[in-house]
Amino acid sequence: MKNETVLITGGSGLVGRYLTSLLLSEGYTVSHLSRNHNFTGRVRVFRWNPEKQIVDPVIFNGVDYLVHLAGANIGEKRWTAERKKEIVDSRVASAGLIHEVISKSGTRLKGYISASAIGYYGLKSSDKIFGEDDPPGEDFLGNTCRQWEKSADLFKNTAGRIVKIRTGVVLERSDSALARILKPTSAGLFPILGNGKQIMPWIHIEDLCNIYLKTIRDSGMEGVYNAVSPQHTTHLEFMRTLAHVKKRPFFHPPVPSVILKIALGEMSTVVLNGNRISSQKIISAGYTFLFPDLEMALKNILSSSISQ
Repeated sequence: MKNETVLITGGSGLVGRYLTSLLLSEGYTVSHLSRNHNFTGRVRVFRWNPEKQIVDPVIFNGVDYLVHLAGANIGEKRWTAERKKEIVDSRVASAGLIHEVISKSGTRLKGYISASAIGYYGLKSSDKIFGEDDPPGEDFLGNTCRQWEKSADLFKNTAGRIVKIRTGVVLERSDSALARILKPTSAGLFPILGNGKQIMPWIHIEDLCNIYLKTIRDSGMEGVYNAVSPQHTTHLEFMRTLAHVKKRPFFHPPVPSVILKIALGEMSTVVLNGNRISSQKIISAGYTFLFPDLEMALKNILSSSISQ
């Protein structure tokens, strides 16, 4: 597909960087929408400012697929009312701006592919295995993801297909949730948050980016897909496996829930709760996971340098 062009919002973020490398290696032309226009290298970077409604319509000329990854990091700051608004607006309002500009310019995309998250199902732990047809949770993340995905539906008249990717915890060595988990392990500590029974739906960065590649290549893909490993893993099992892979004793001091609630406030629900999420739909669509097993995924990440 050497003549096809993919425009990525949030292209300088974790997923955006890896996805850009993959798309370039597959022969696609890639460009980014970024707040920072001082990038140089393999992609053309266009500047935009969603808050100020600044984006040049010319940017979208000749674009075949738009991958919307932009969004404030949910785990970066405490969830004040202001921060919550920033988390929602950075996803929803930015999509609205793009849709408005594309509609006025008469641009027709082959596909609009939006990031989403497994937070769609809410963060109240249960024994249920959630699938794509289940309703959104009623908490902050459930409501955020519902609005996020609804903003993608704006493109039904300007894109041939709309795909939404609900992503779990992304495993990558240098700039992910795993990178933060790894910090205390260098001192031999594998702390358990809360009771450790919360499910931790995860996905290797290479699998996630290959799923995005599949959504671009496969004209039959449309709608919502969960992007999580088929293996259901508790937080305790995750940390035990990590200790095994690092060949360290599994010294796992507990971090009581009450401490995390005081330190993180409402954001503590992200680390104290988790649900089983089904990956059957993406598998049925023909995707074969490169890393379906946690031990295999961690060994790959910790023993090699994955190109970005």
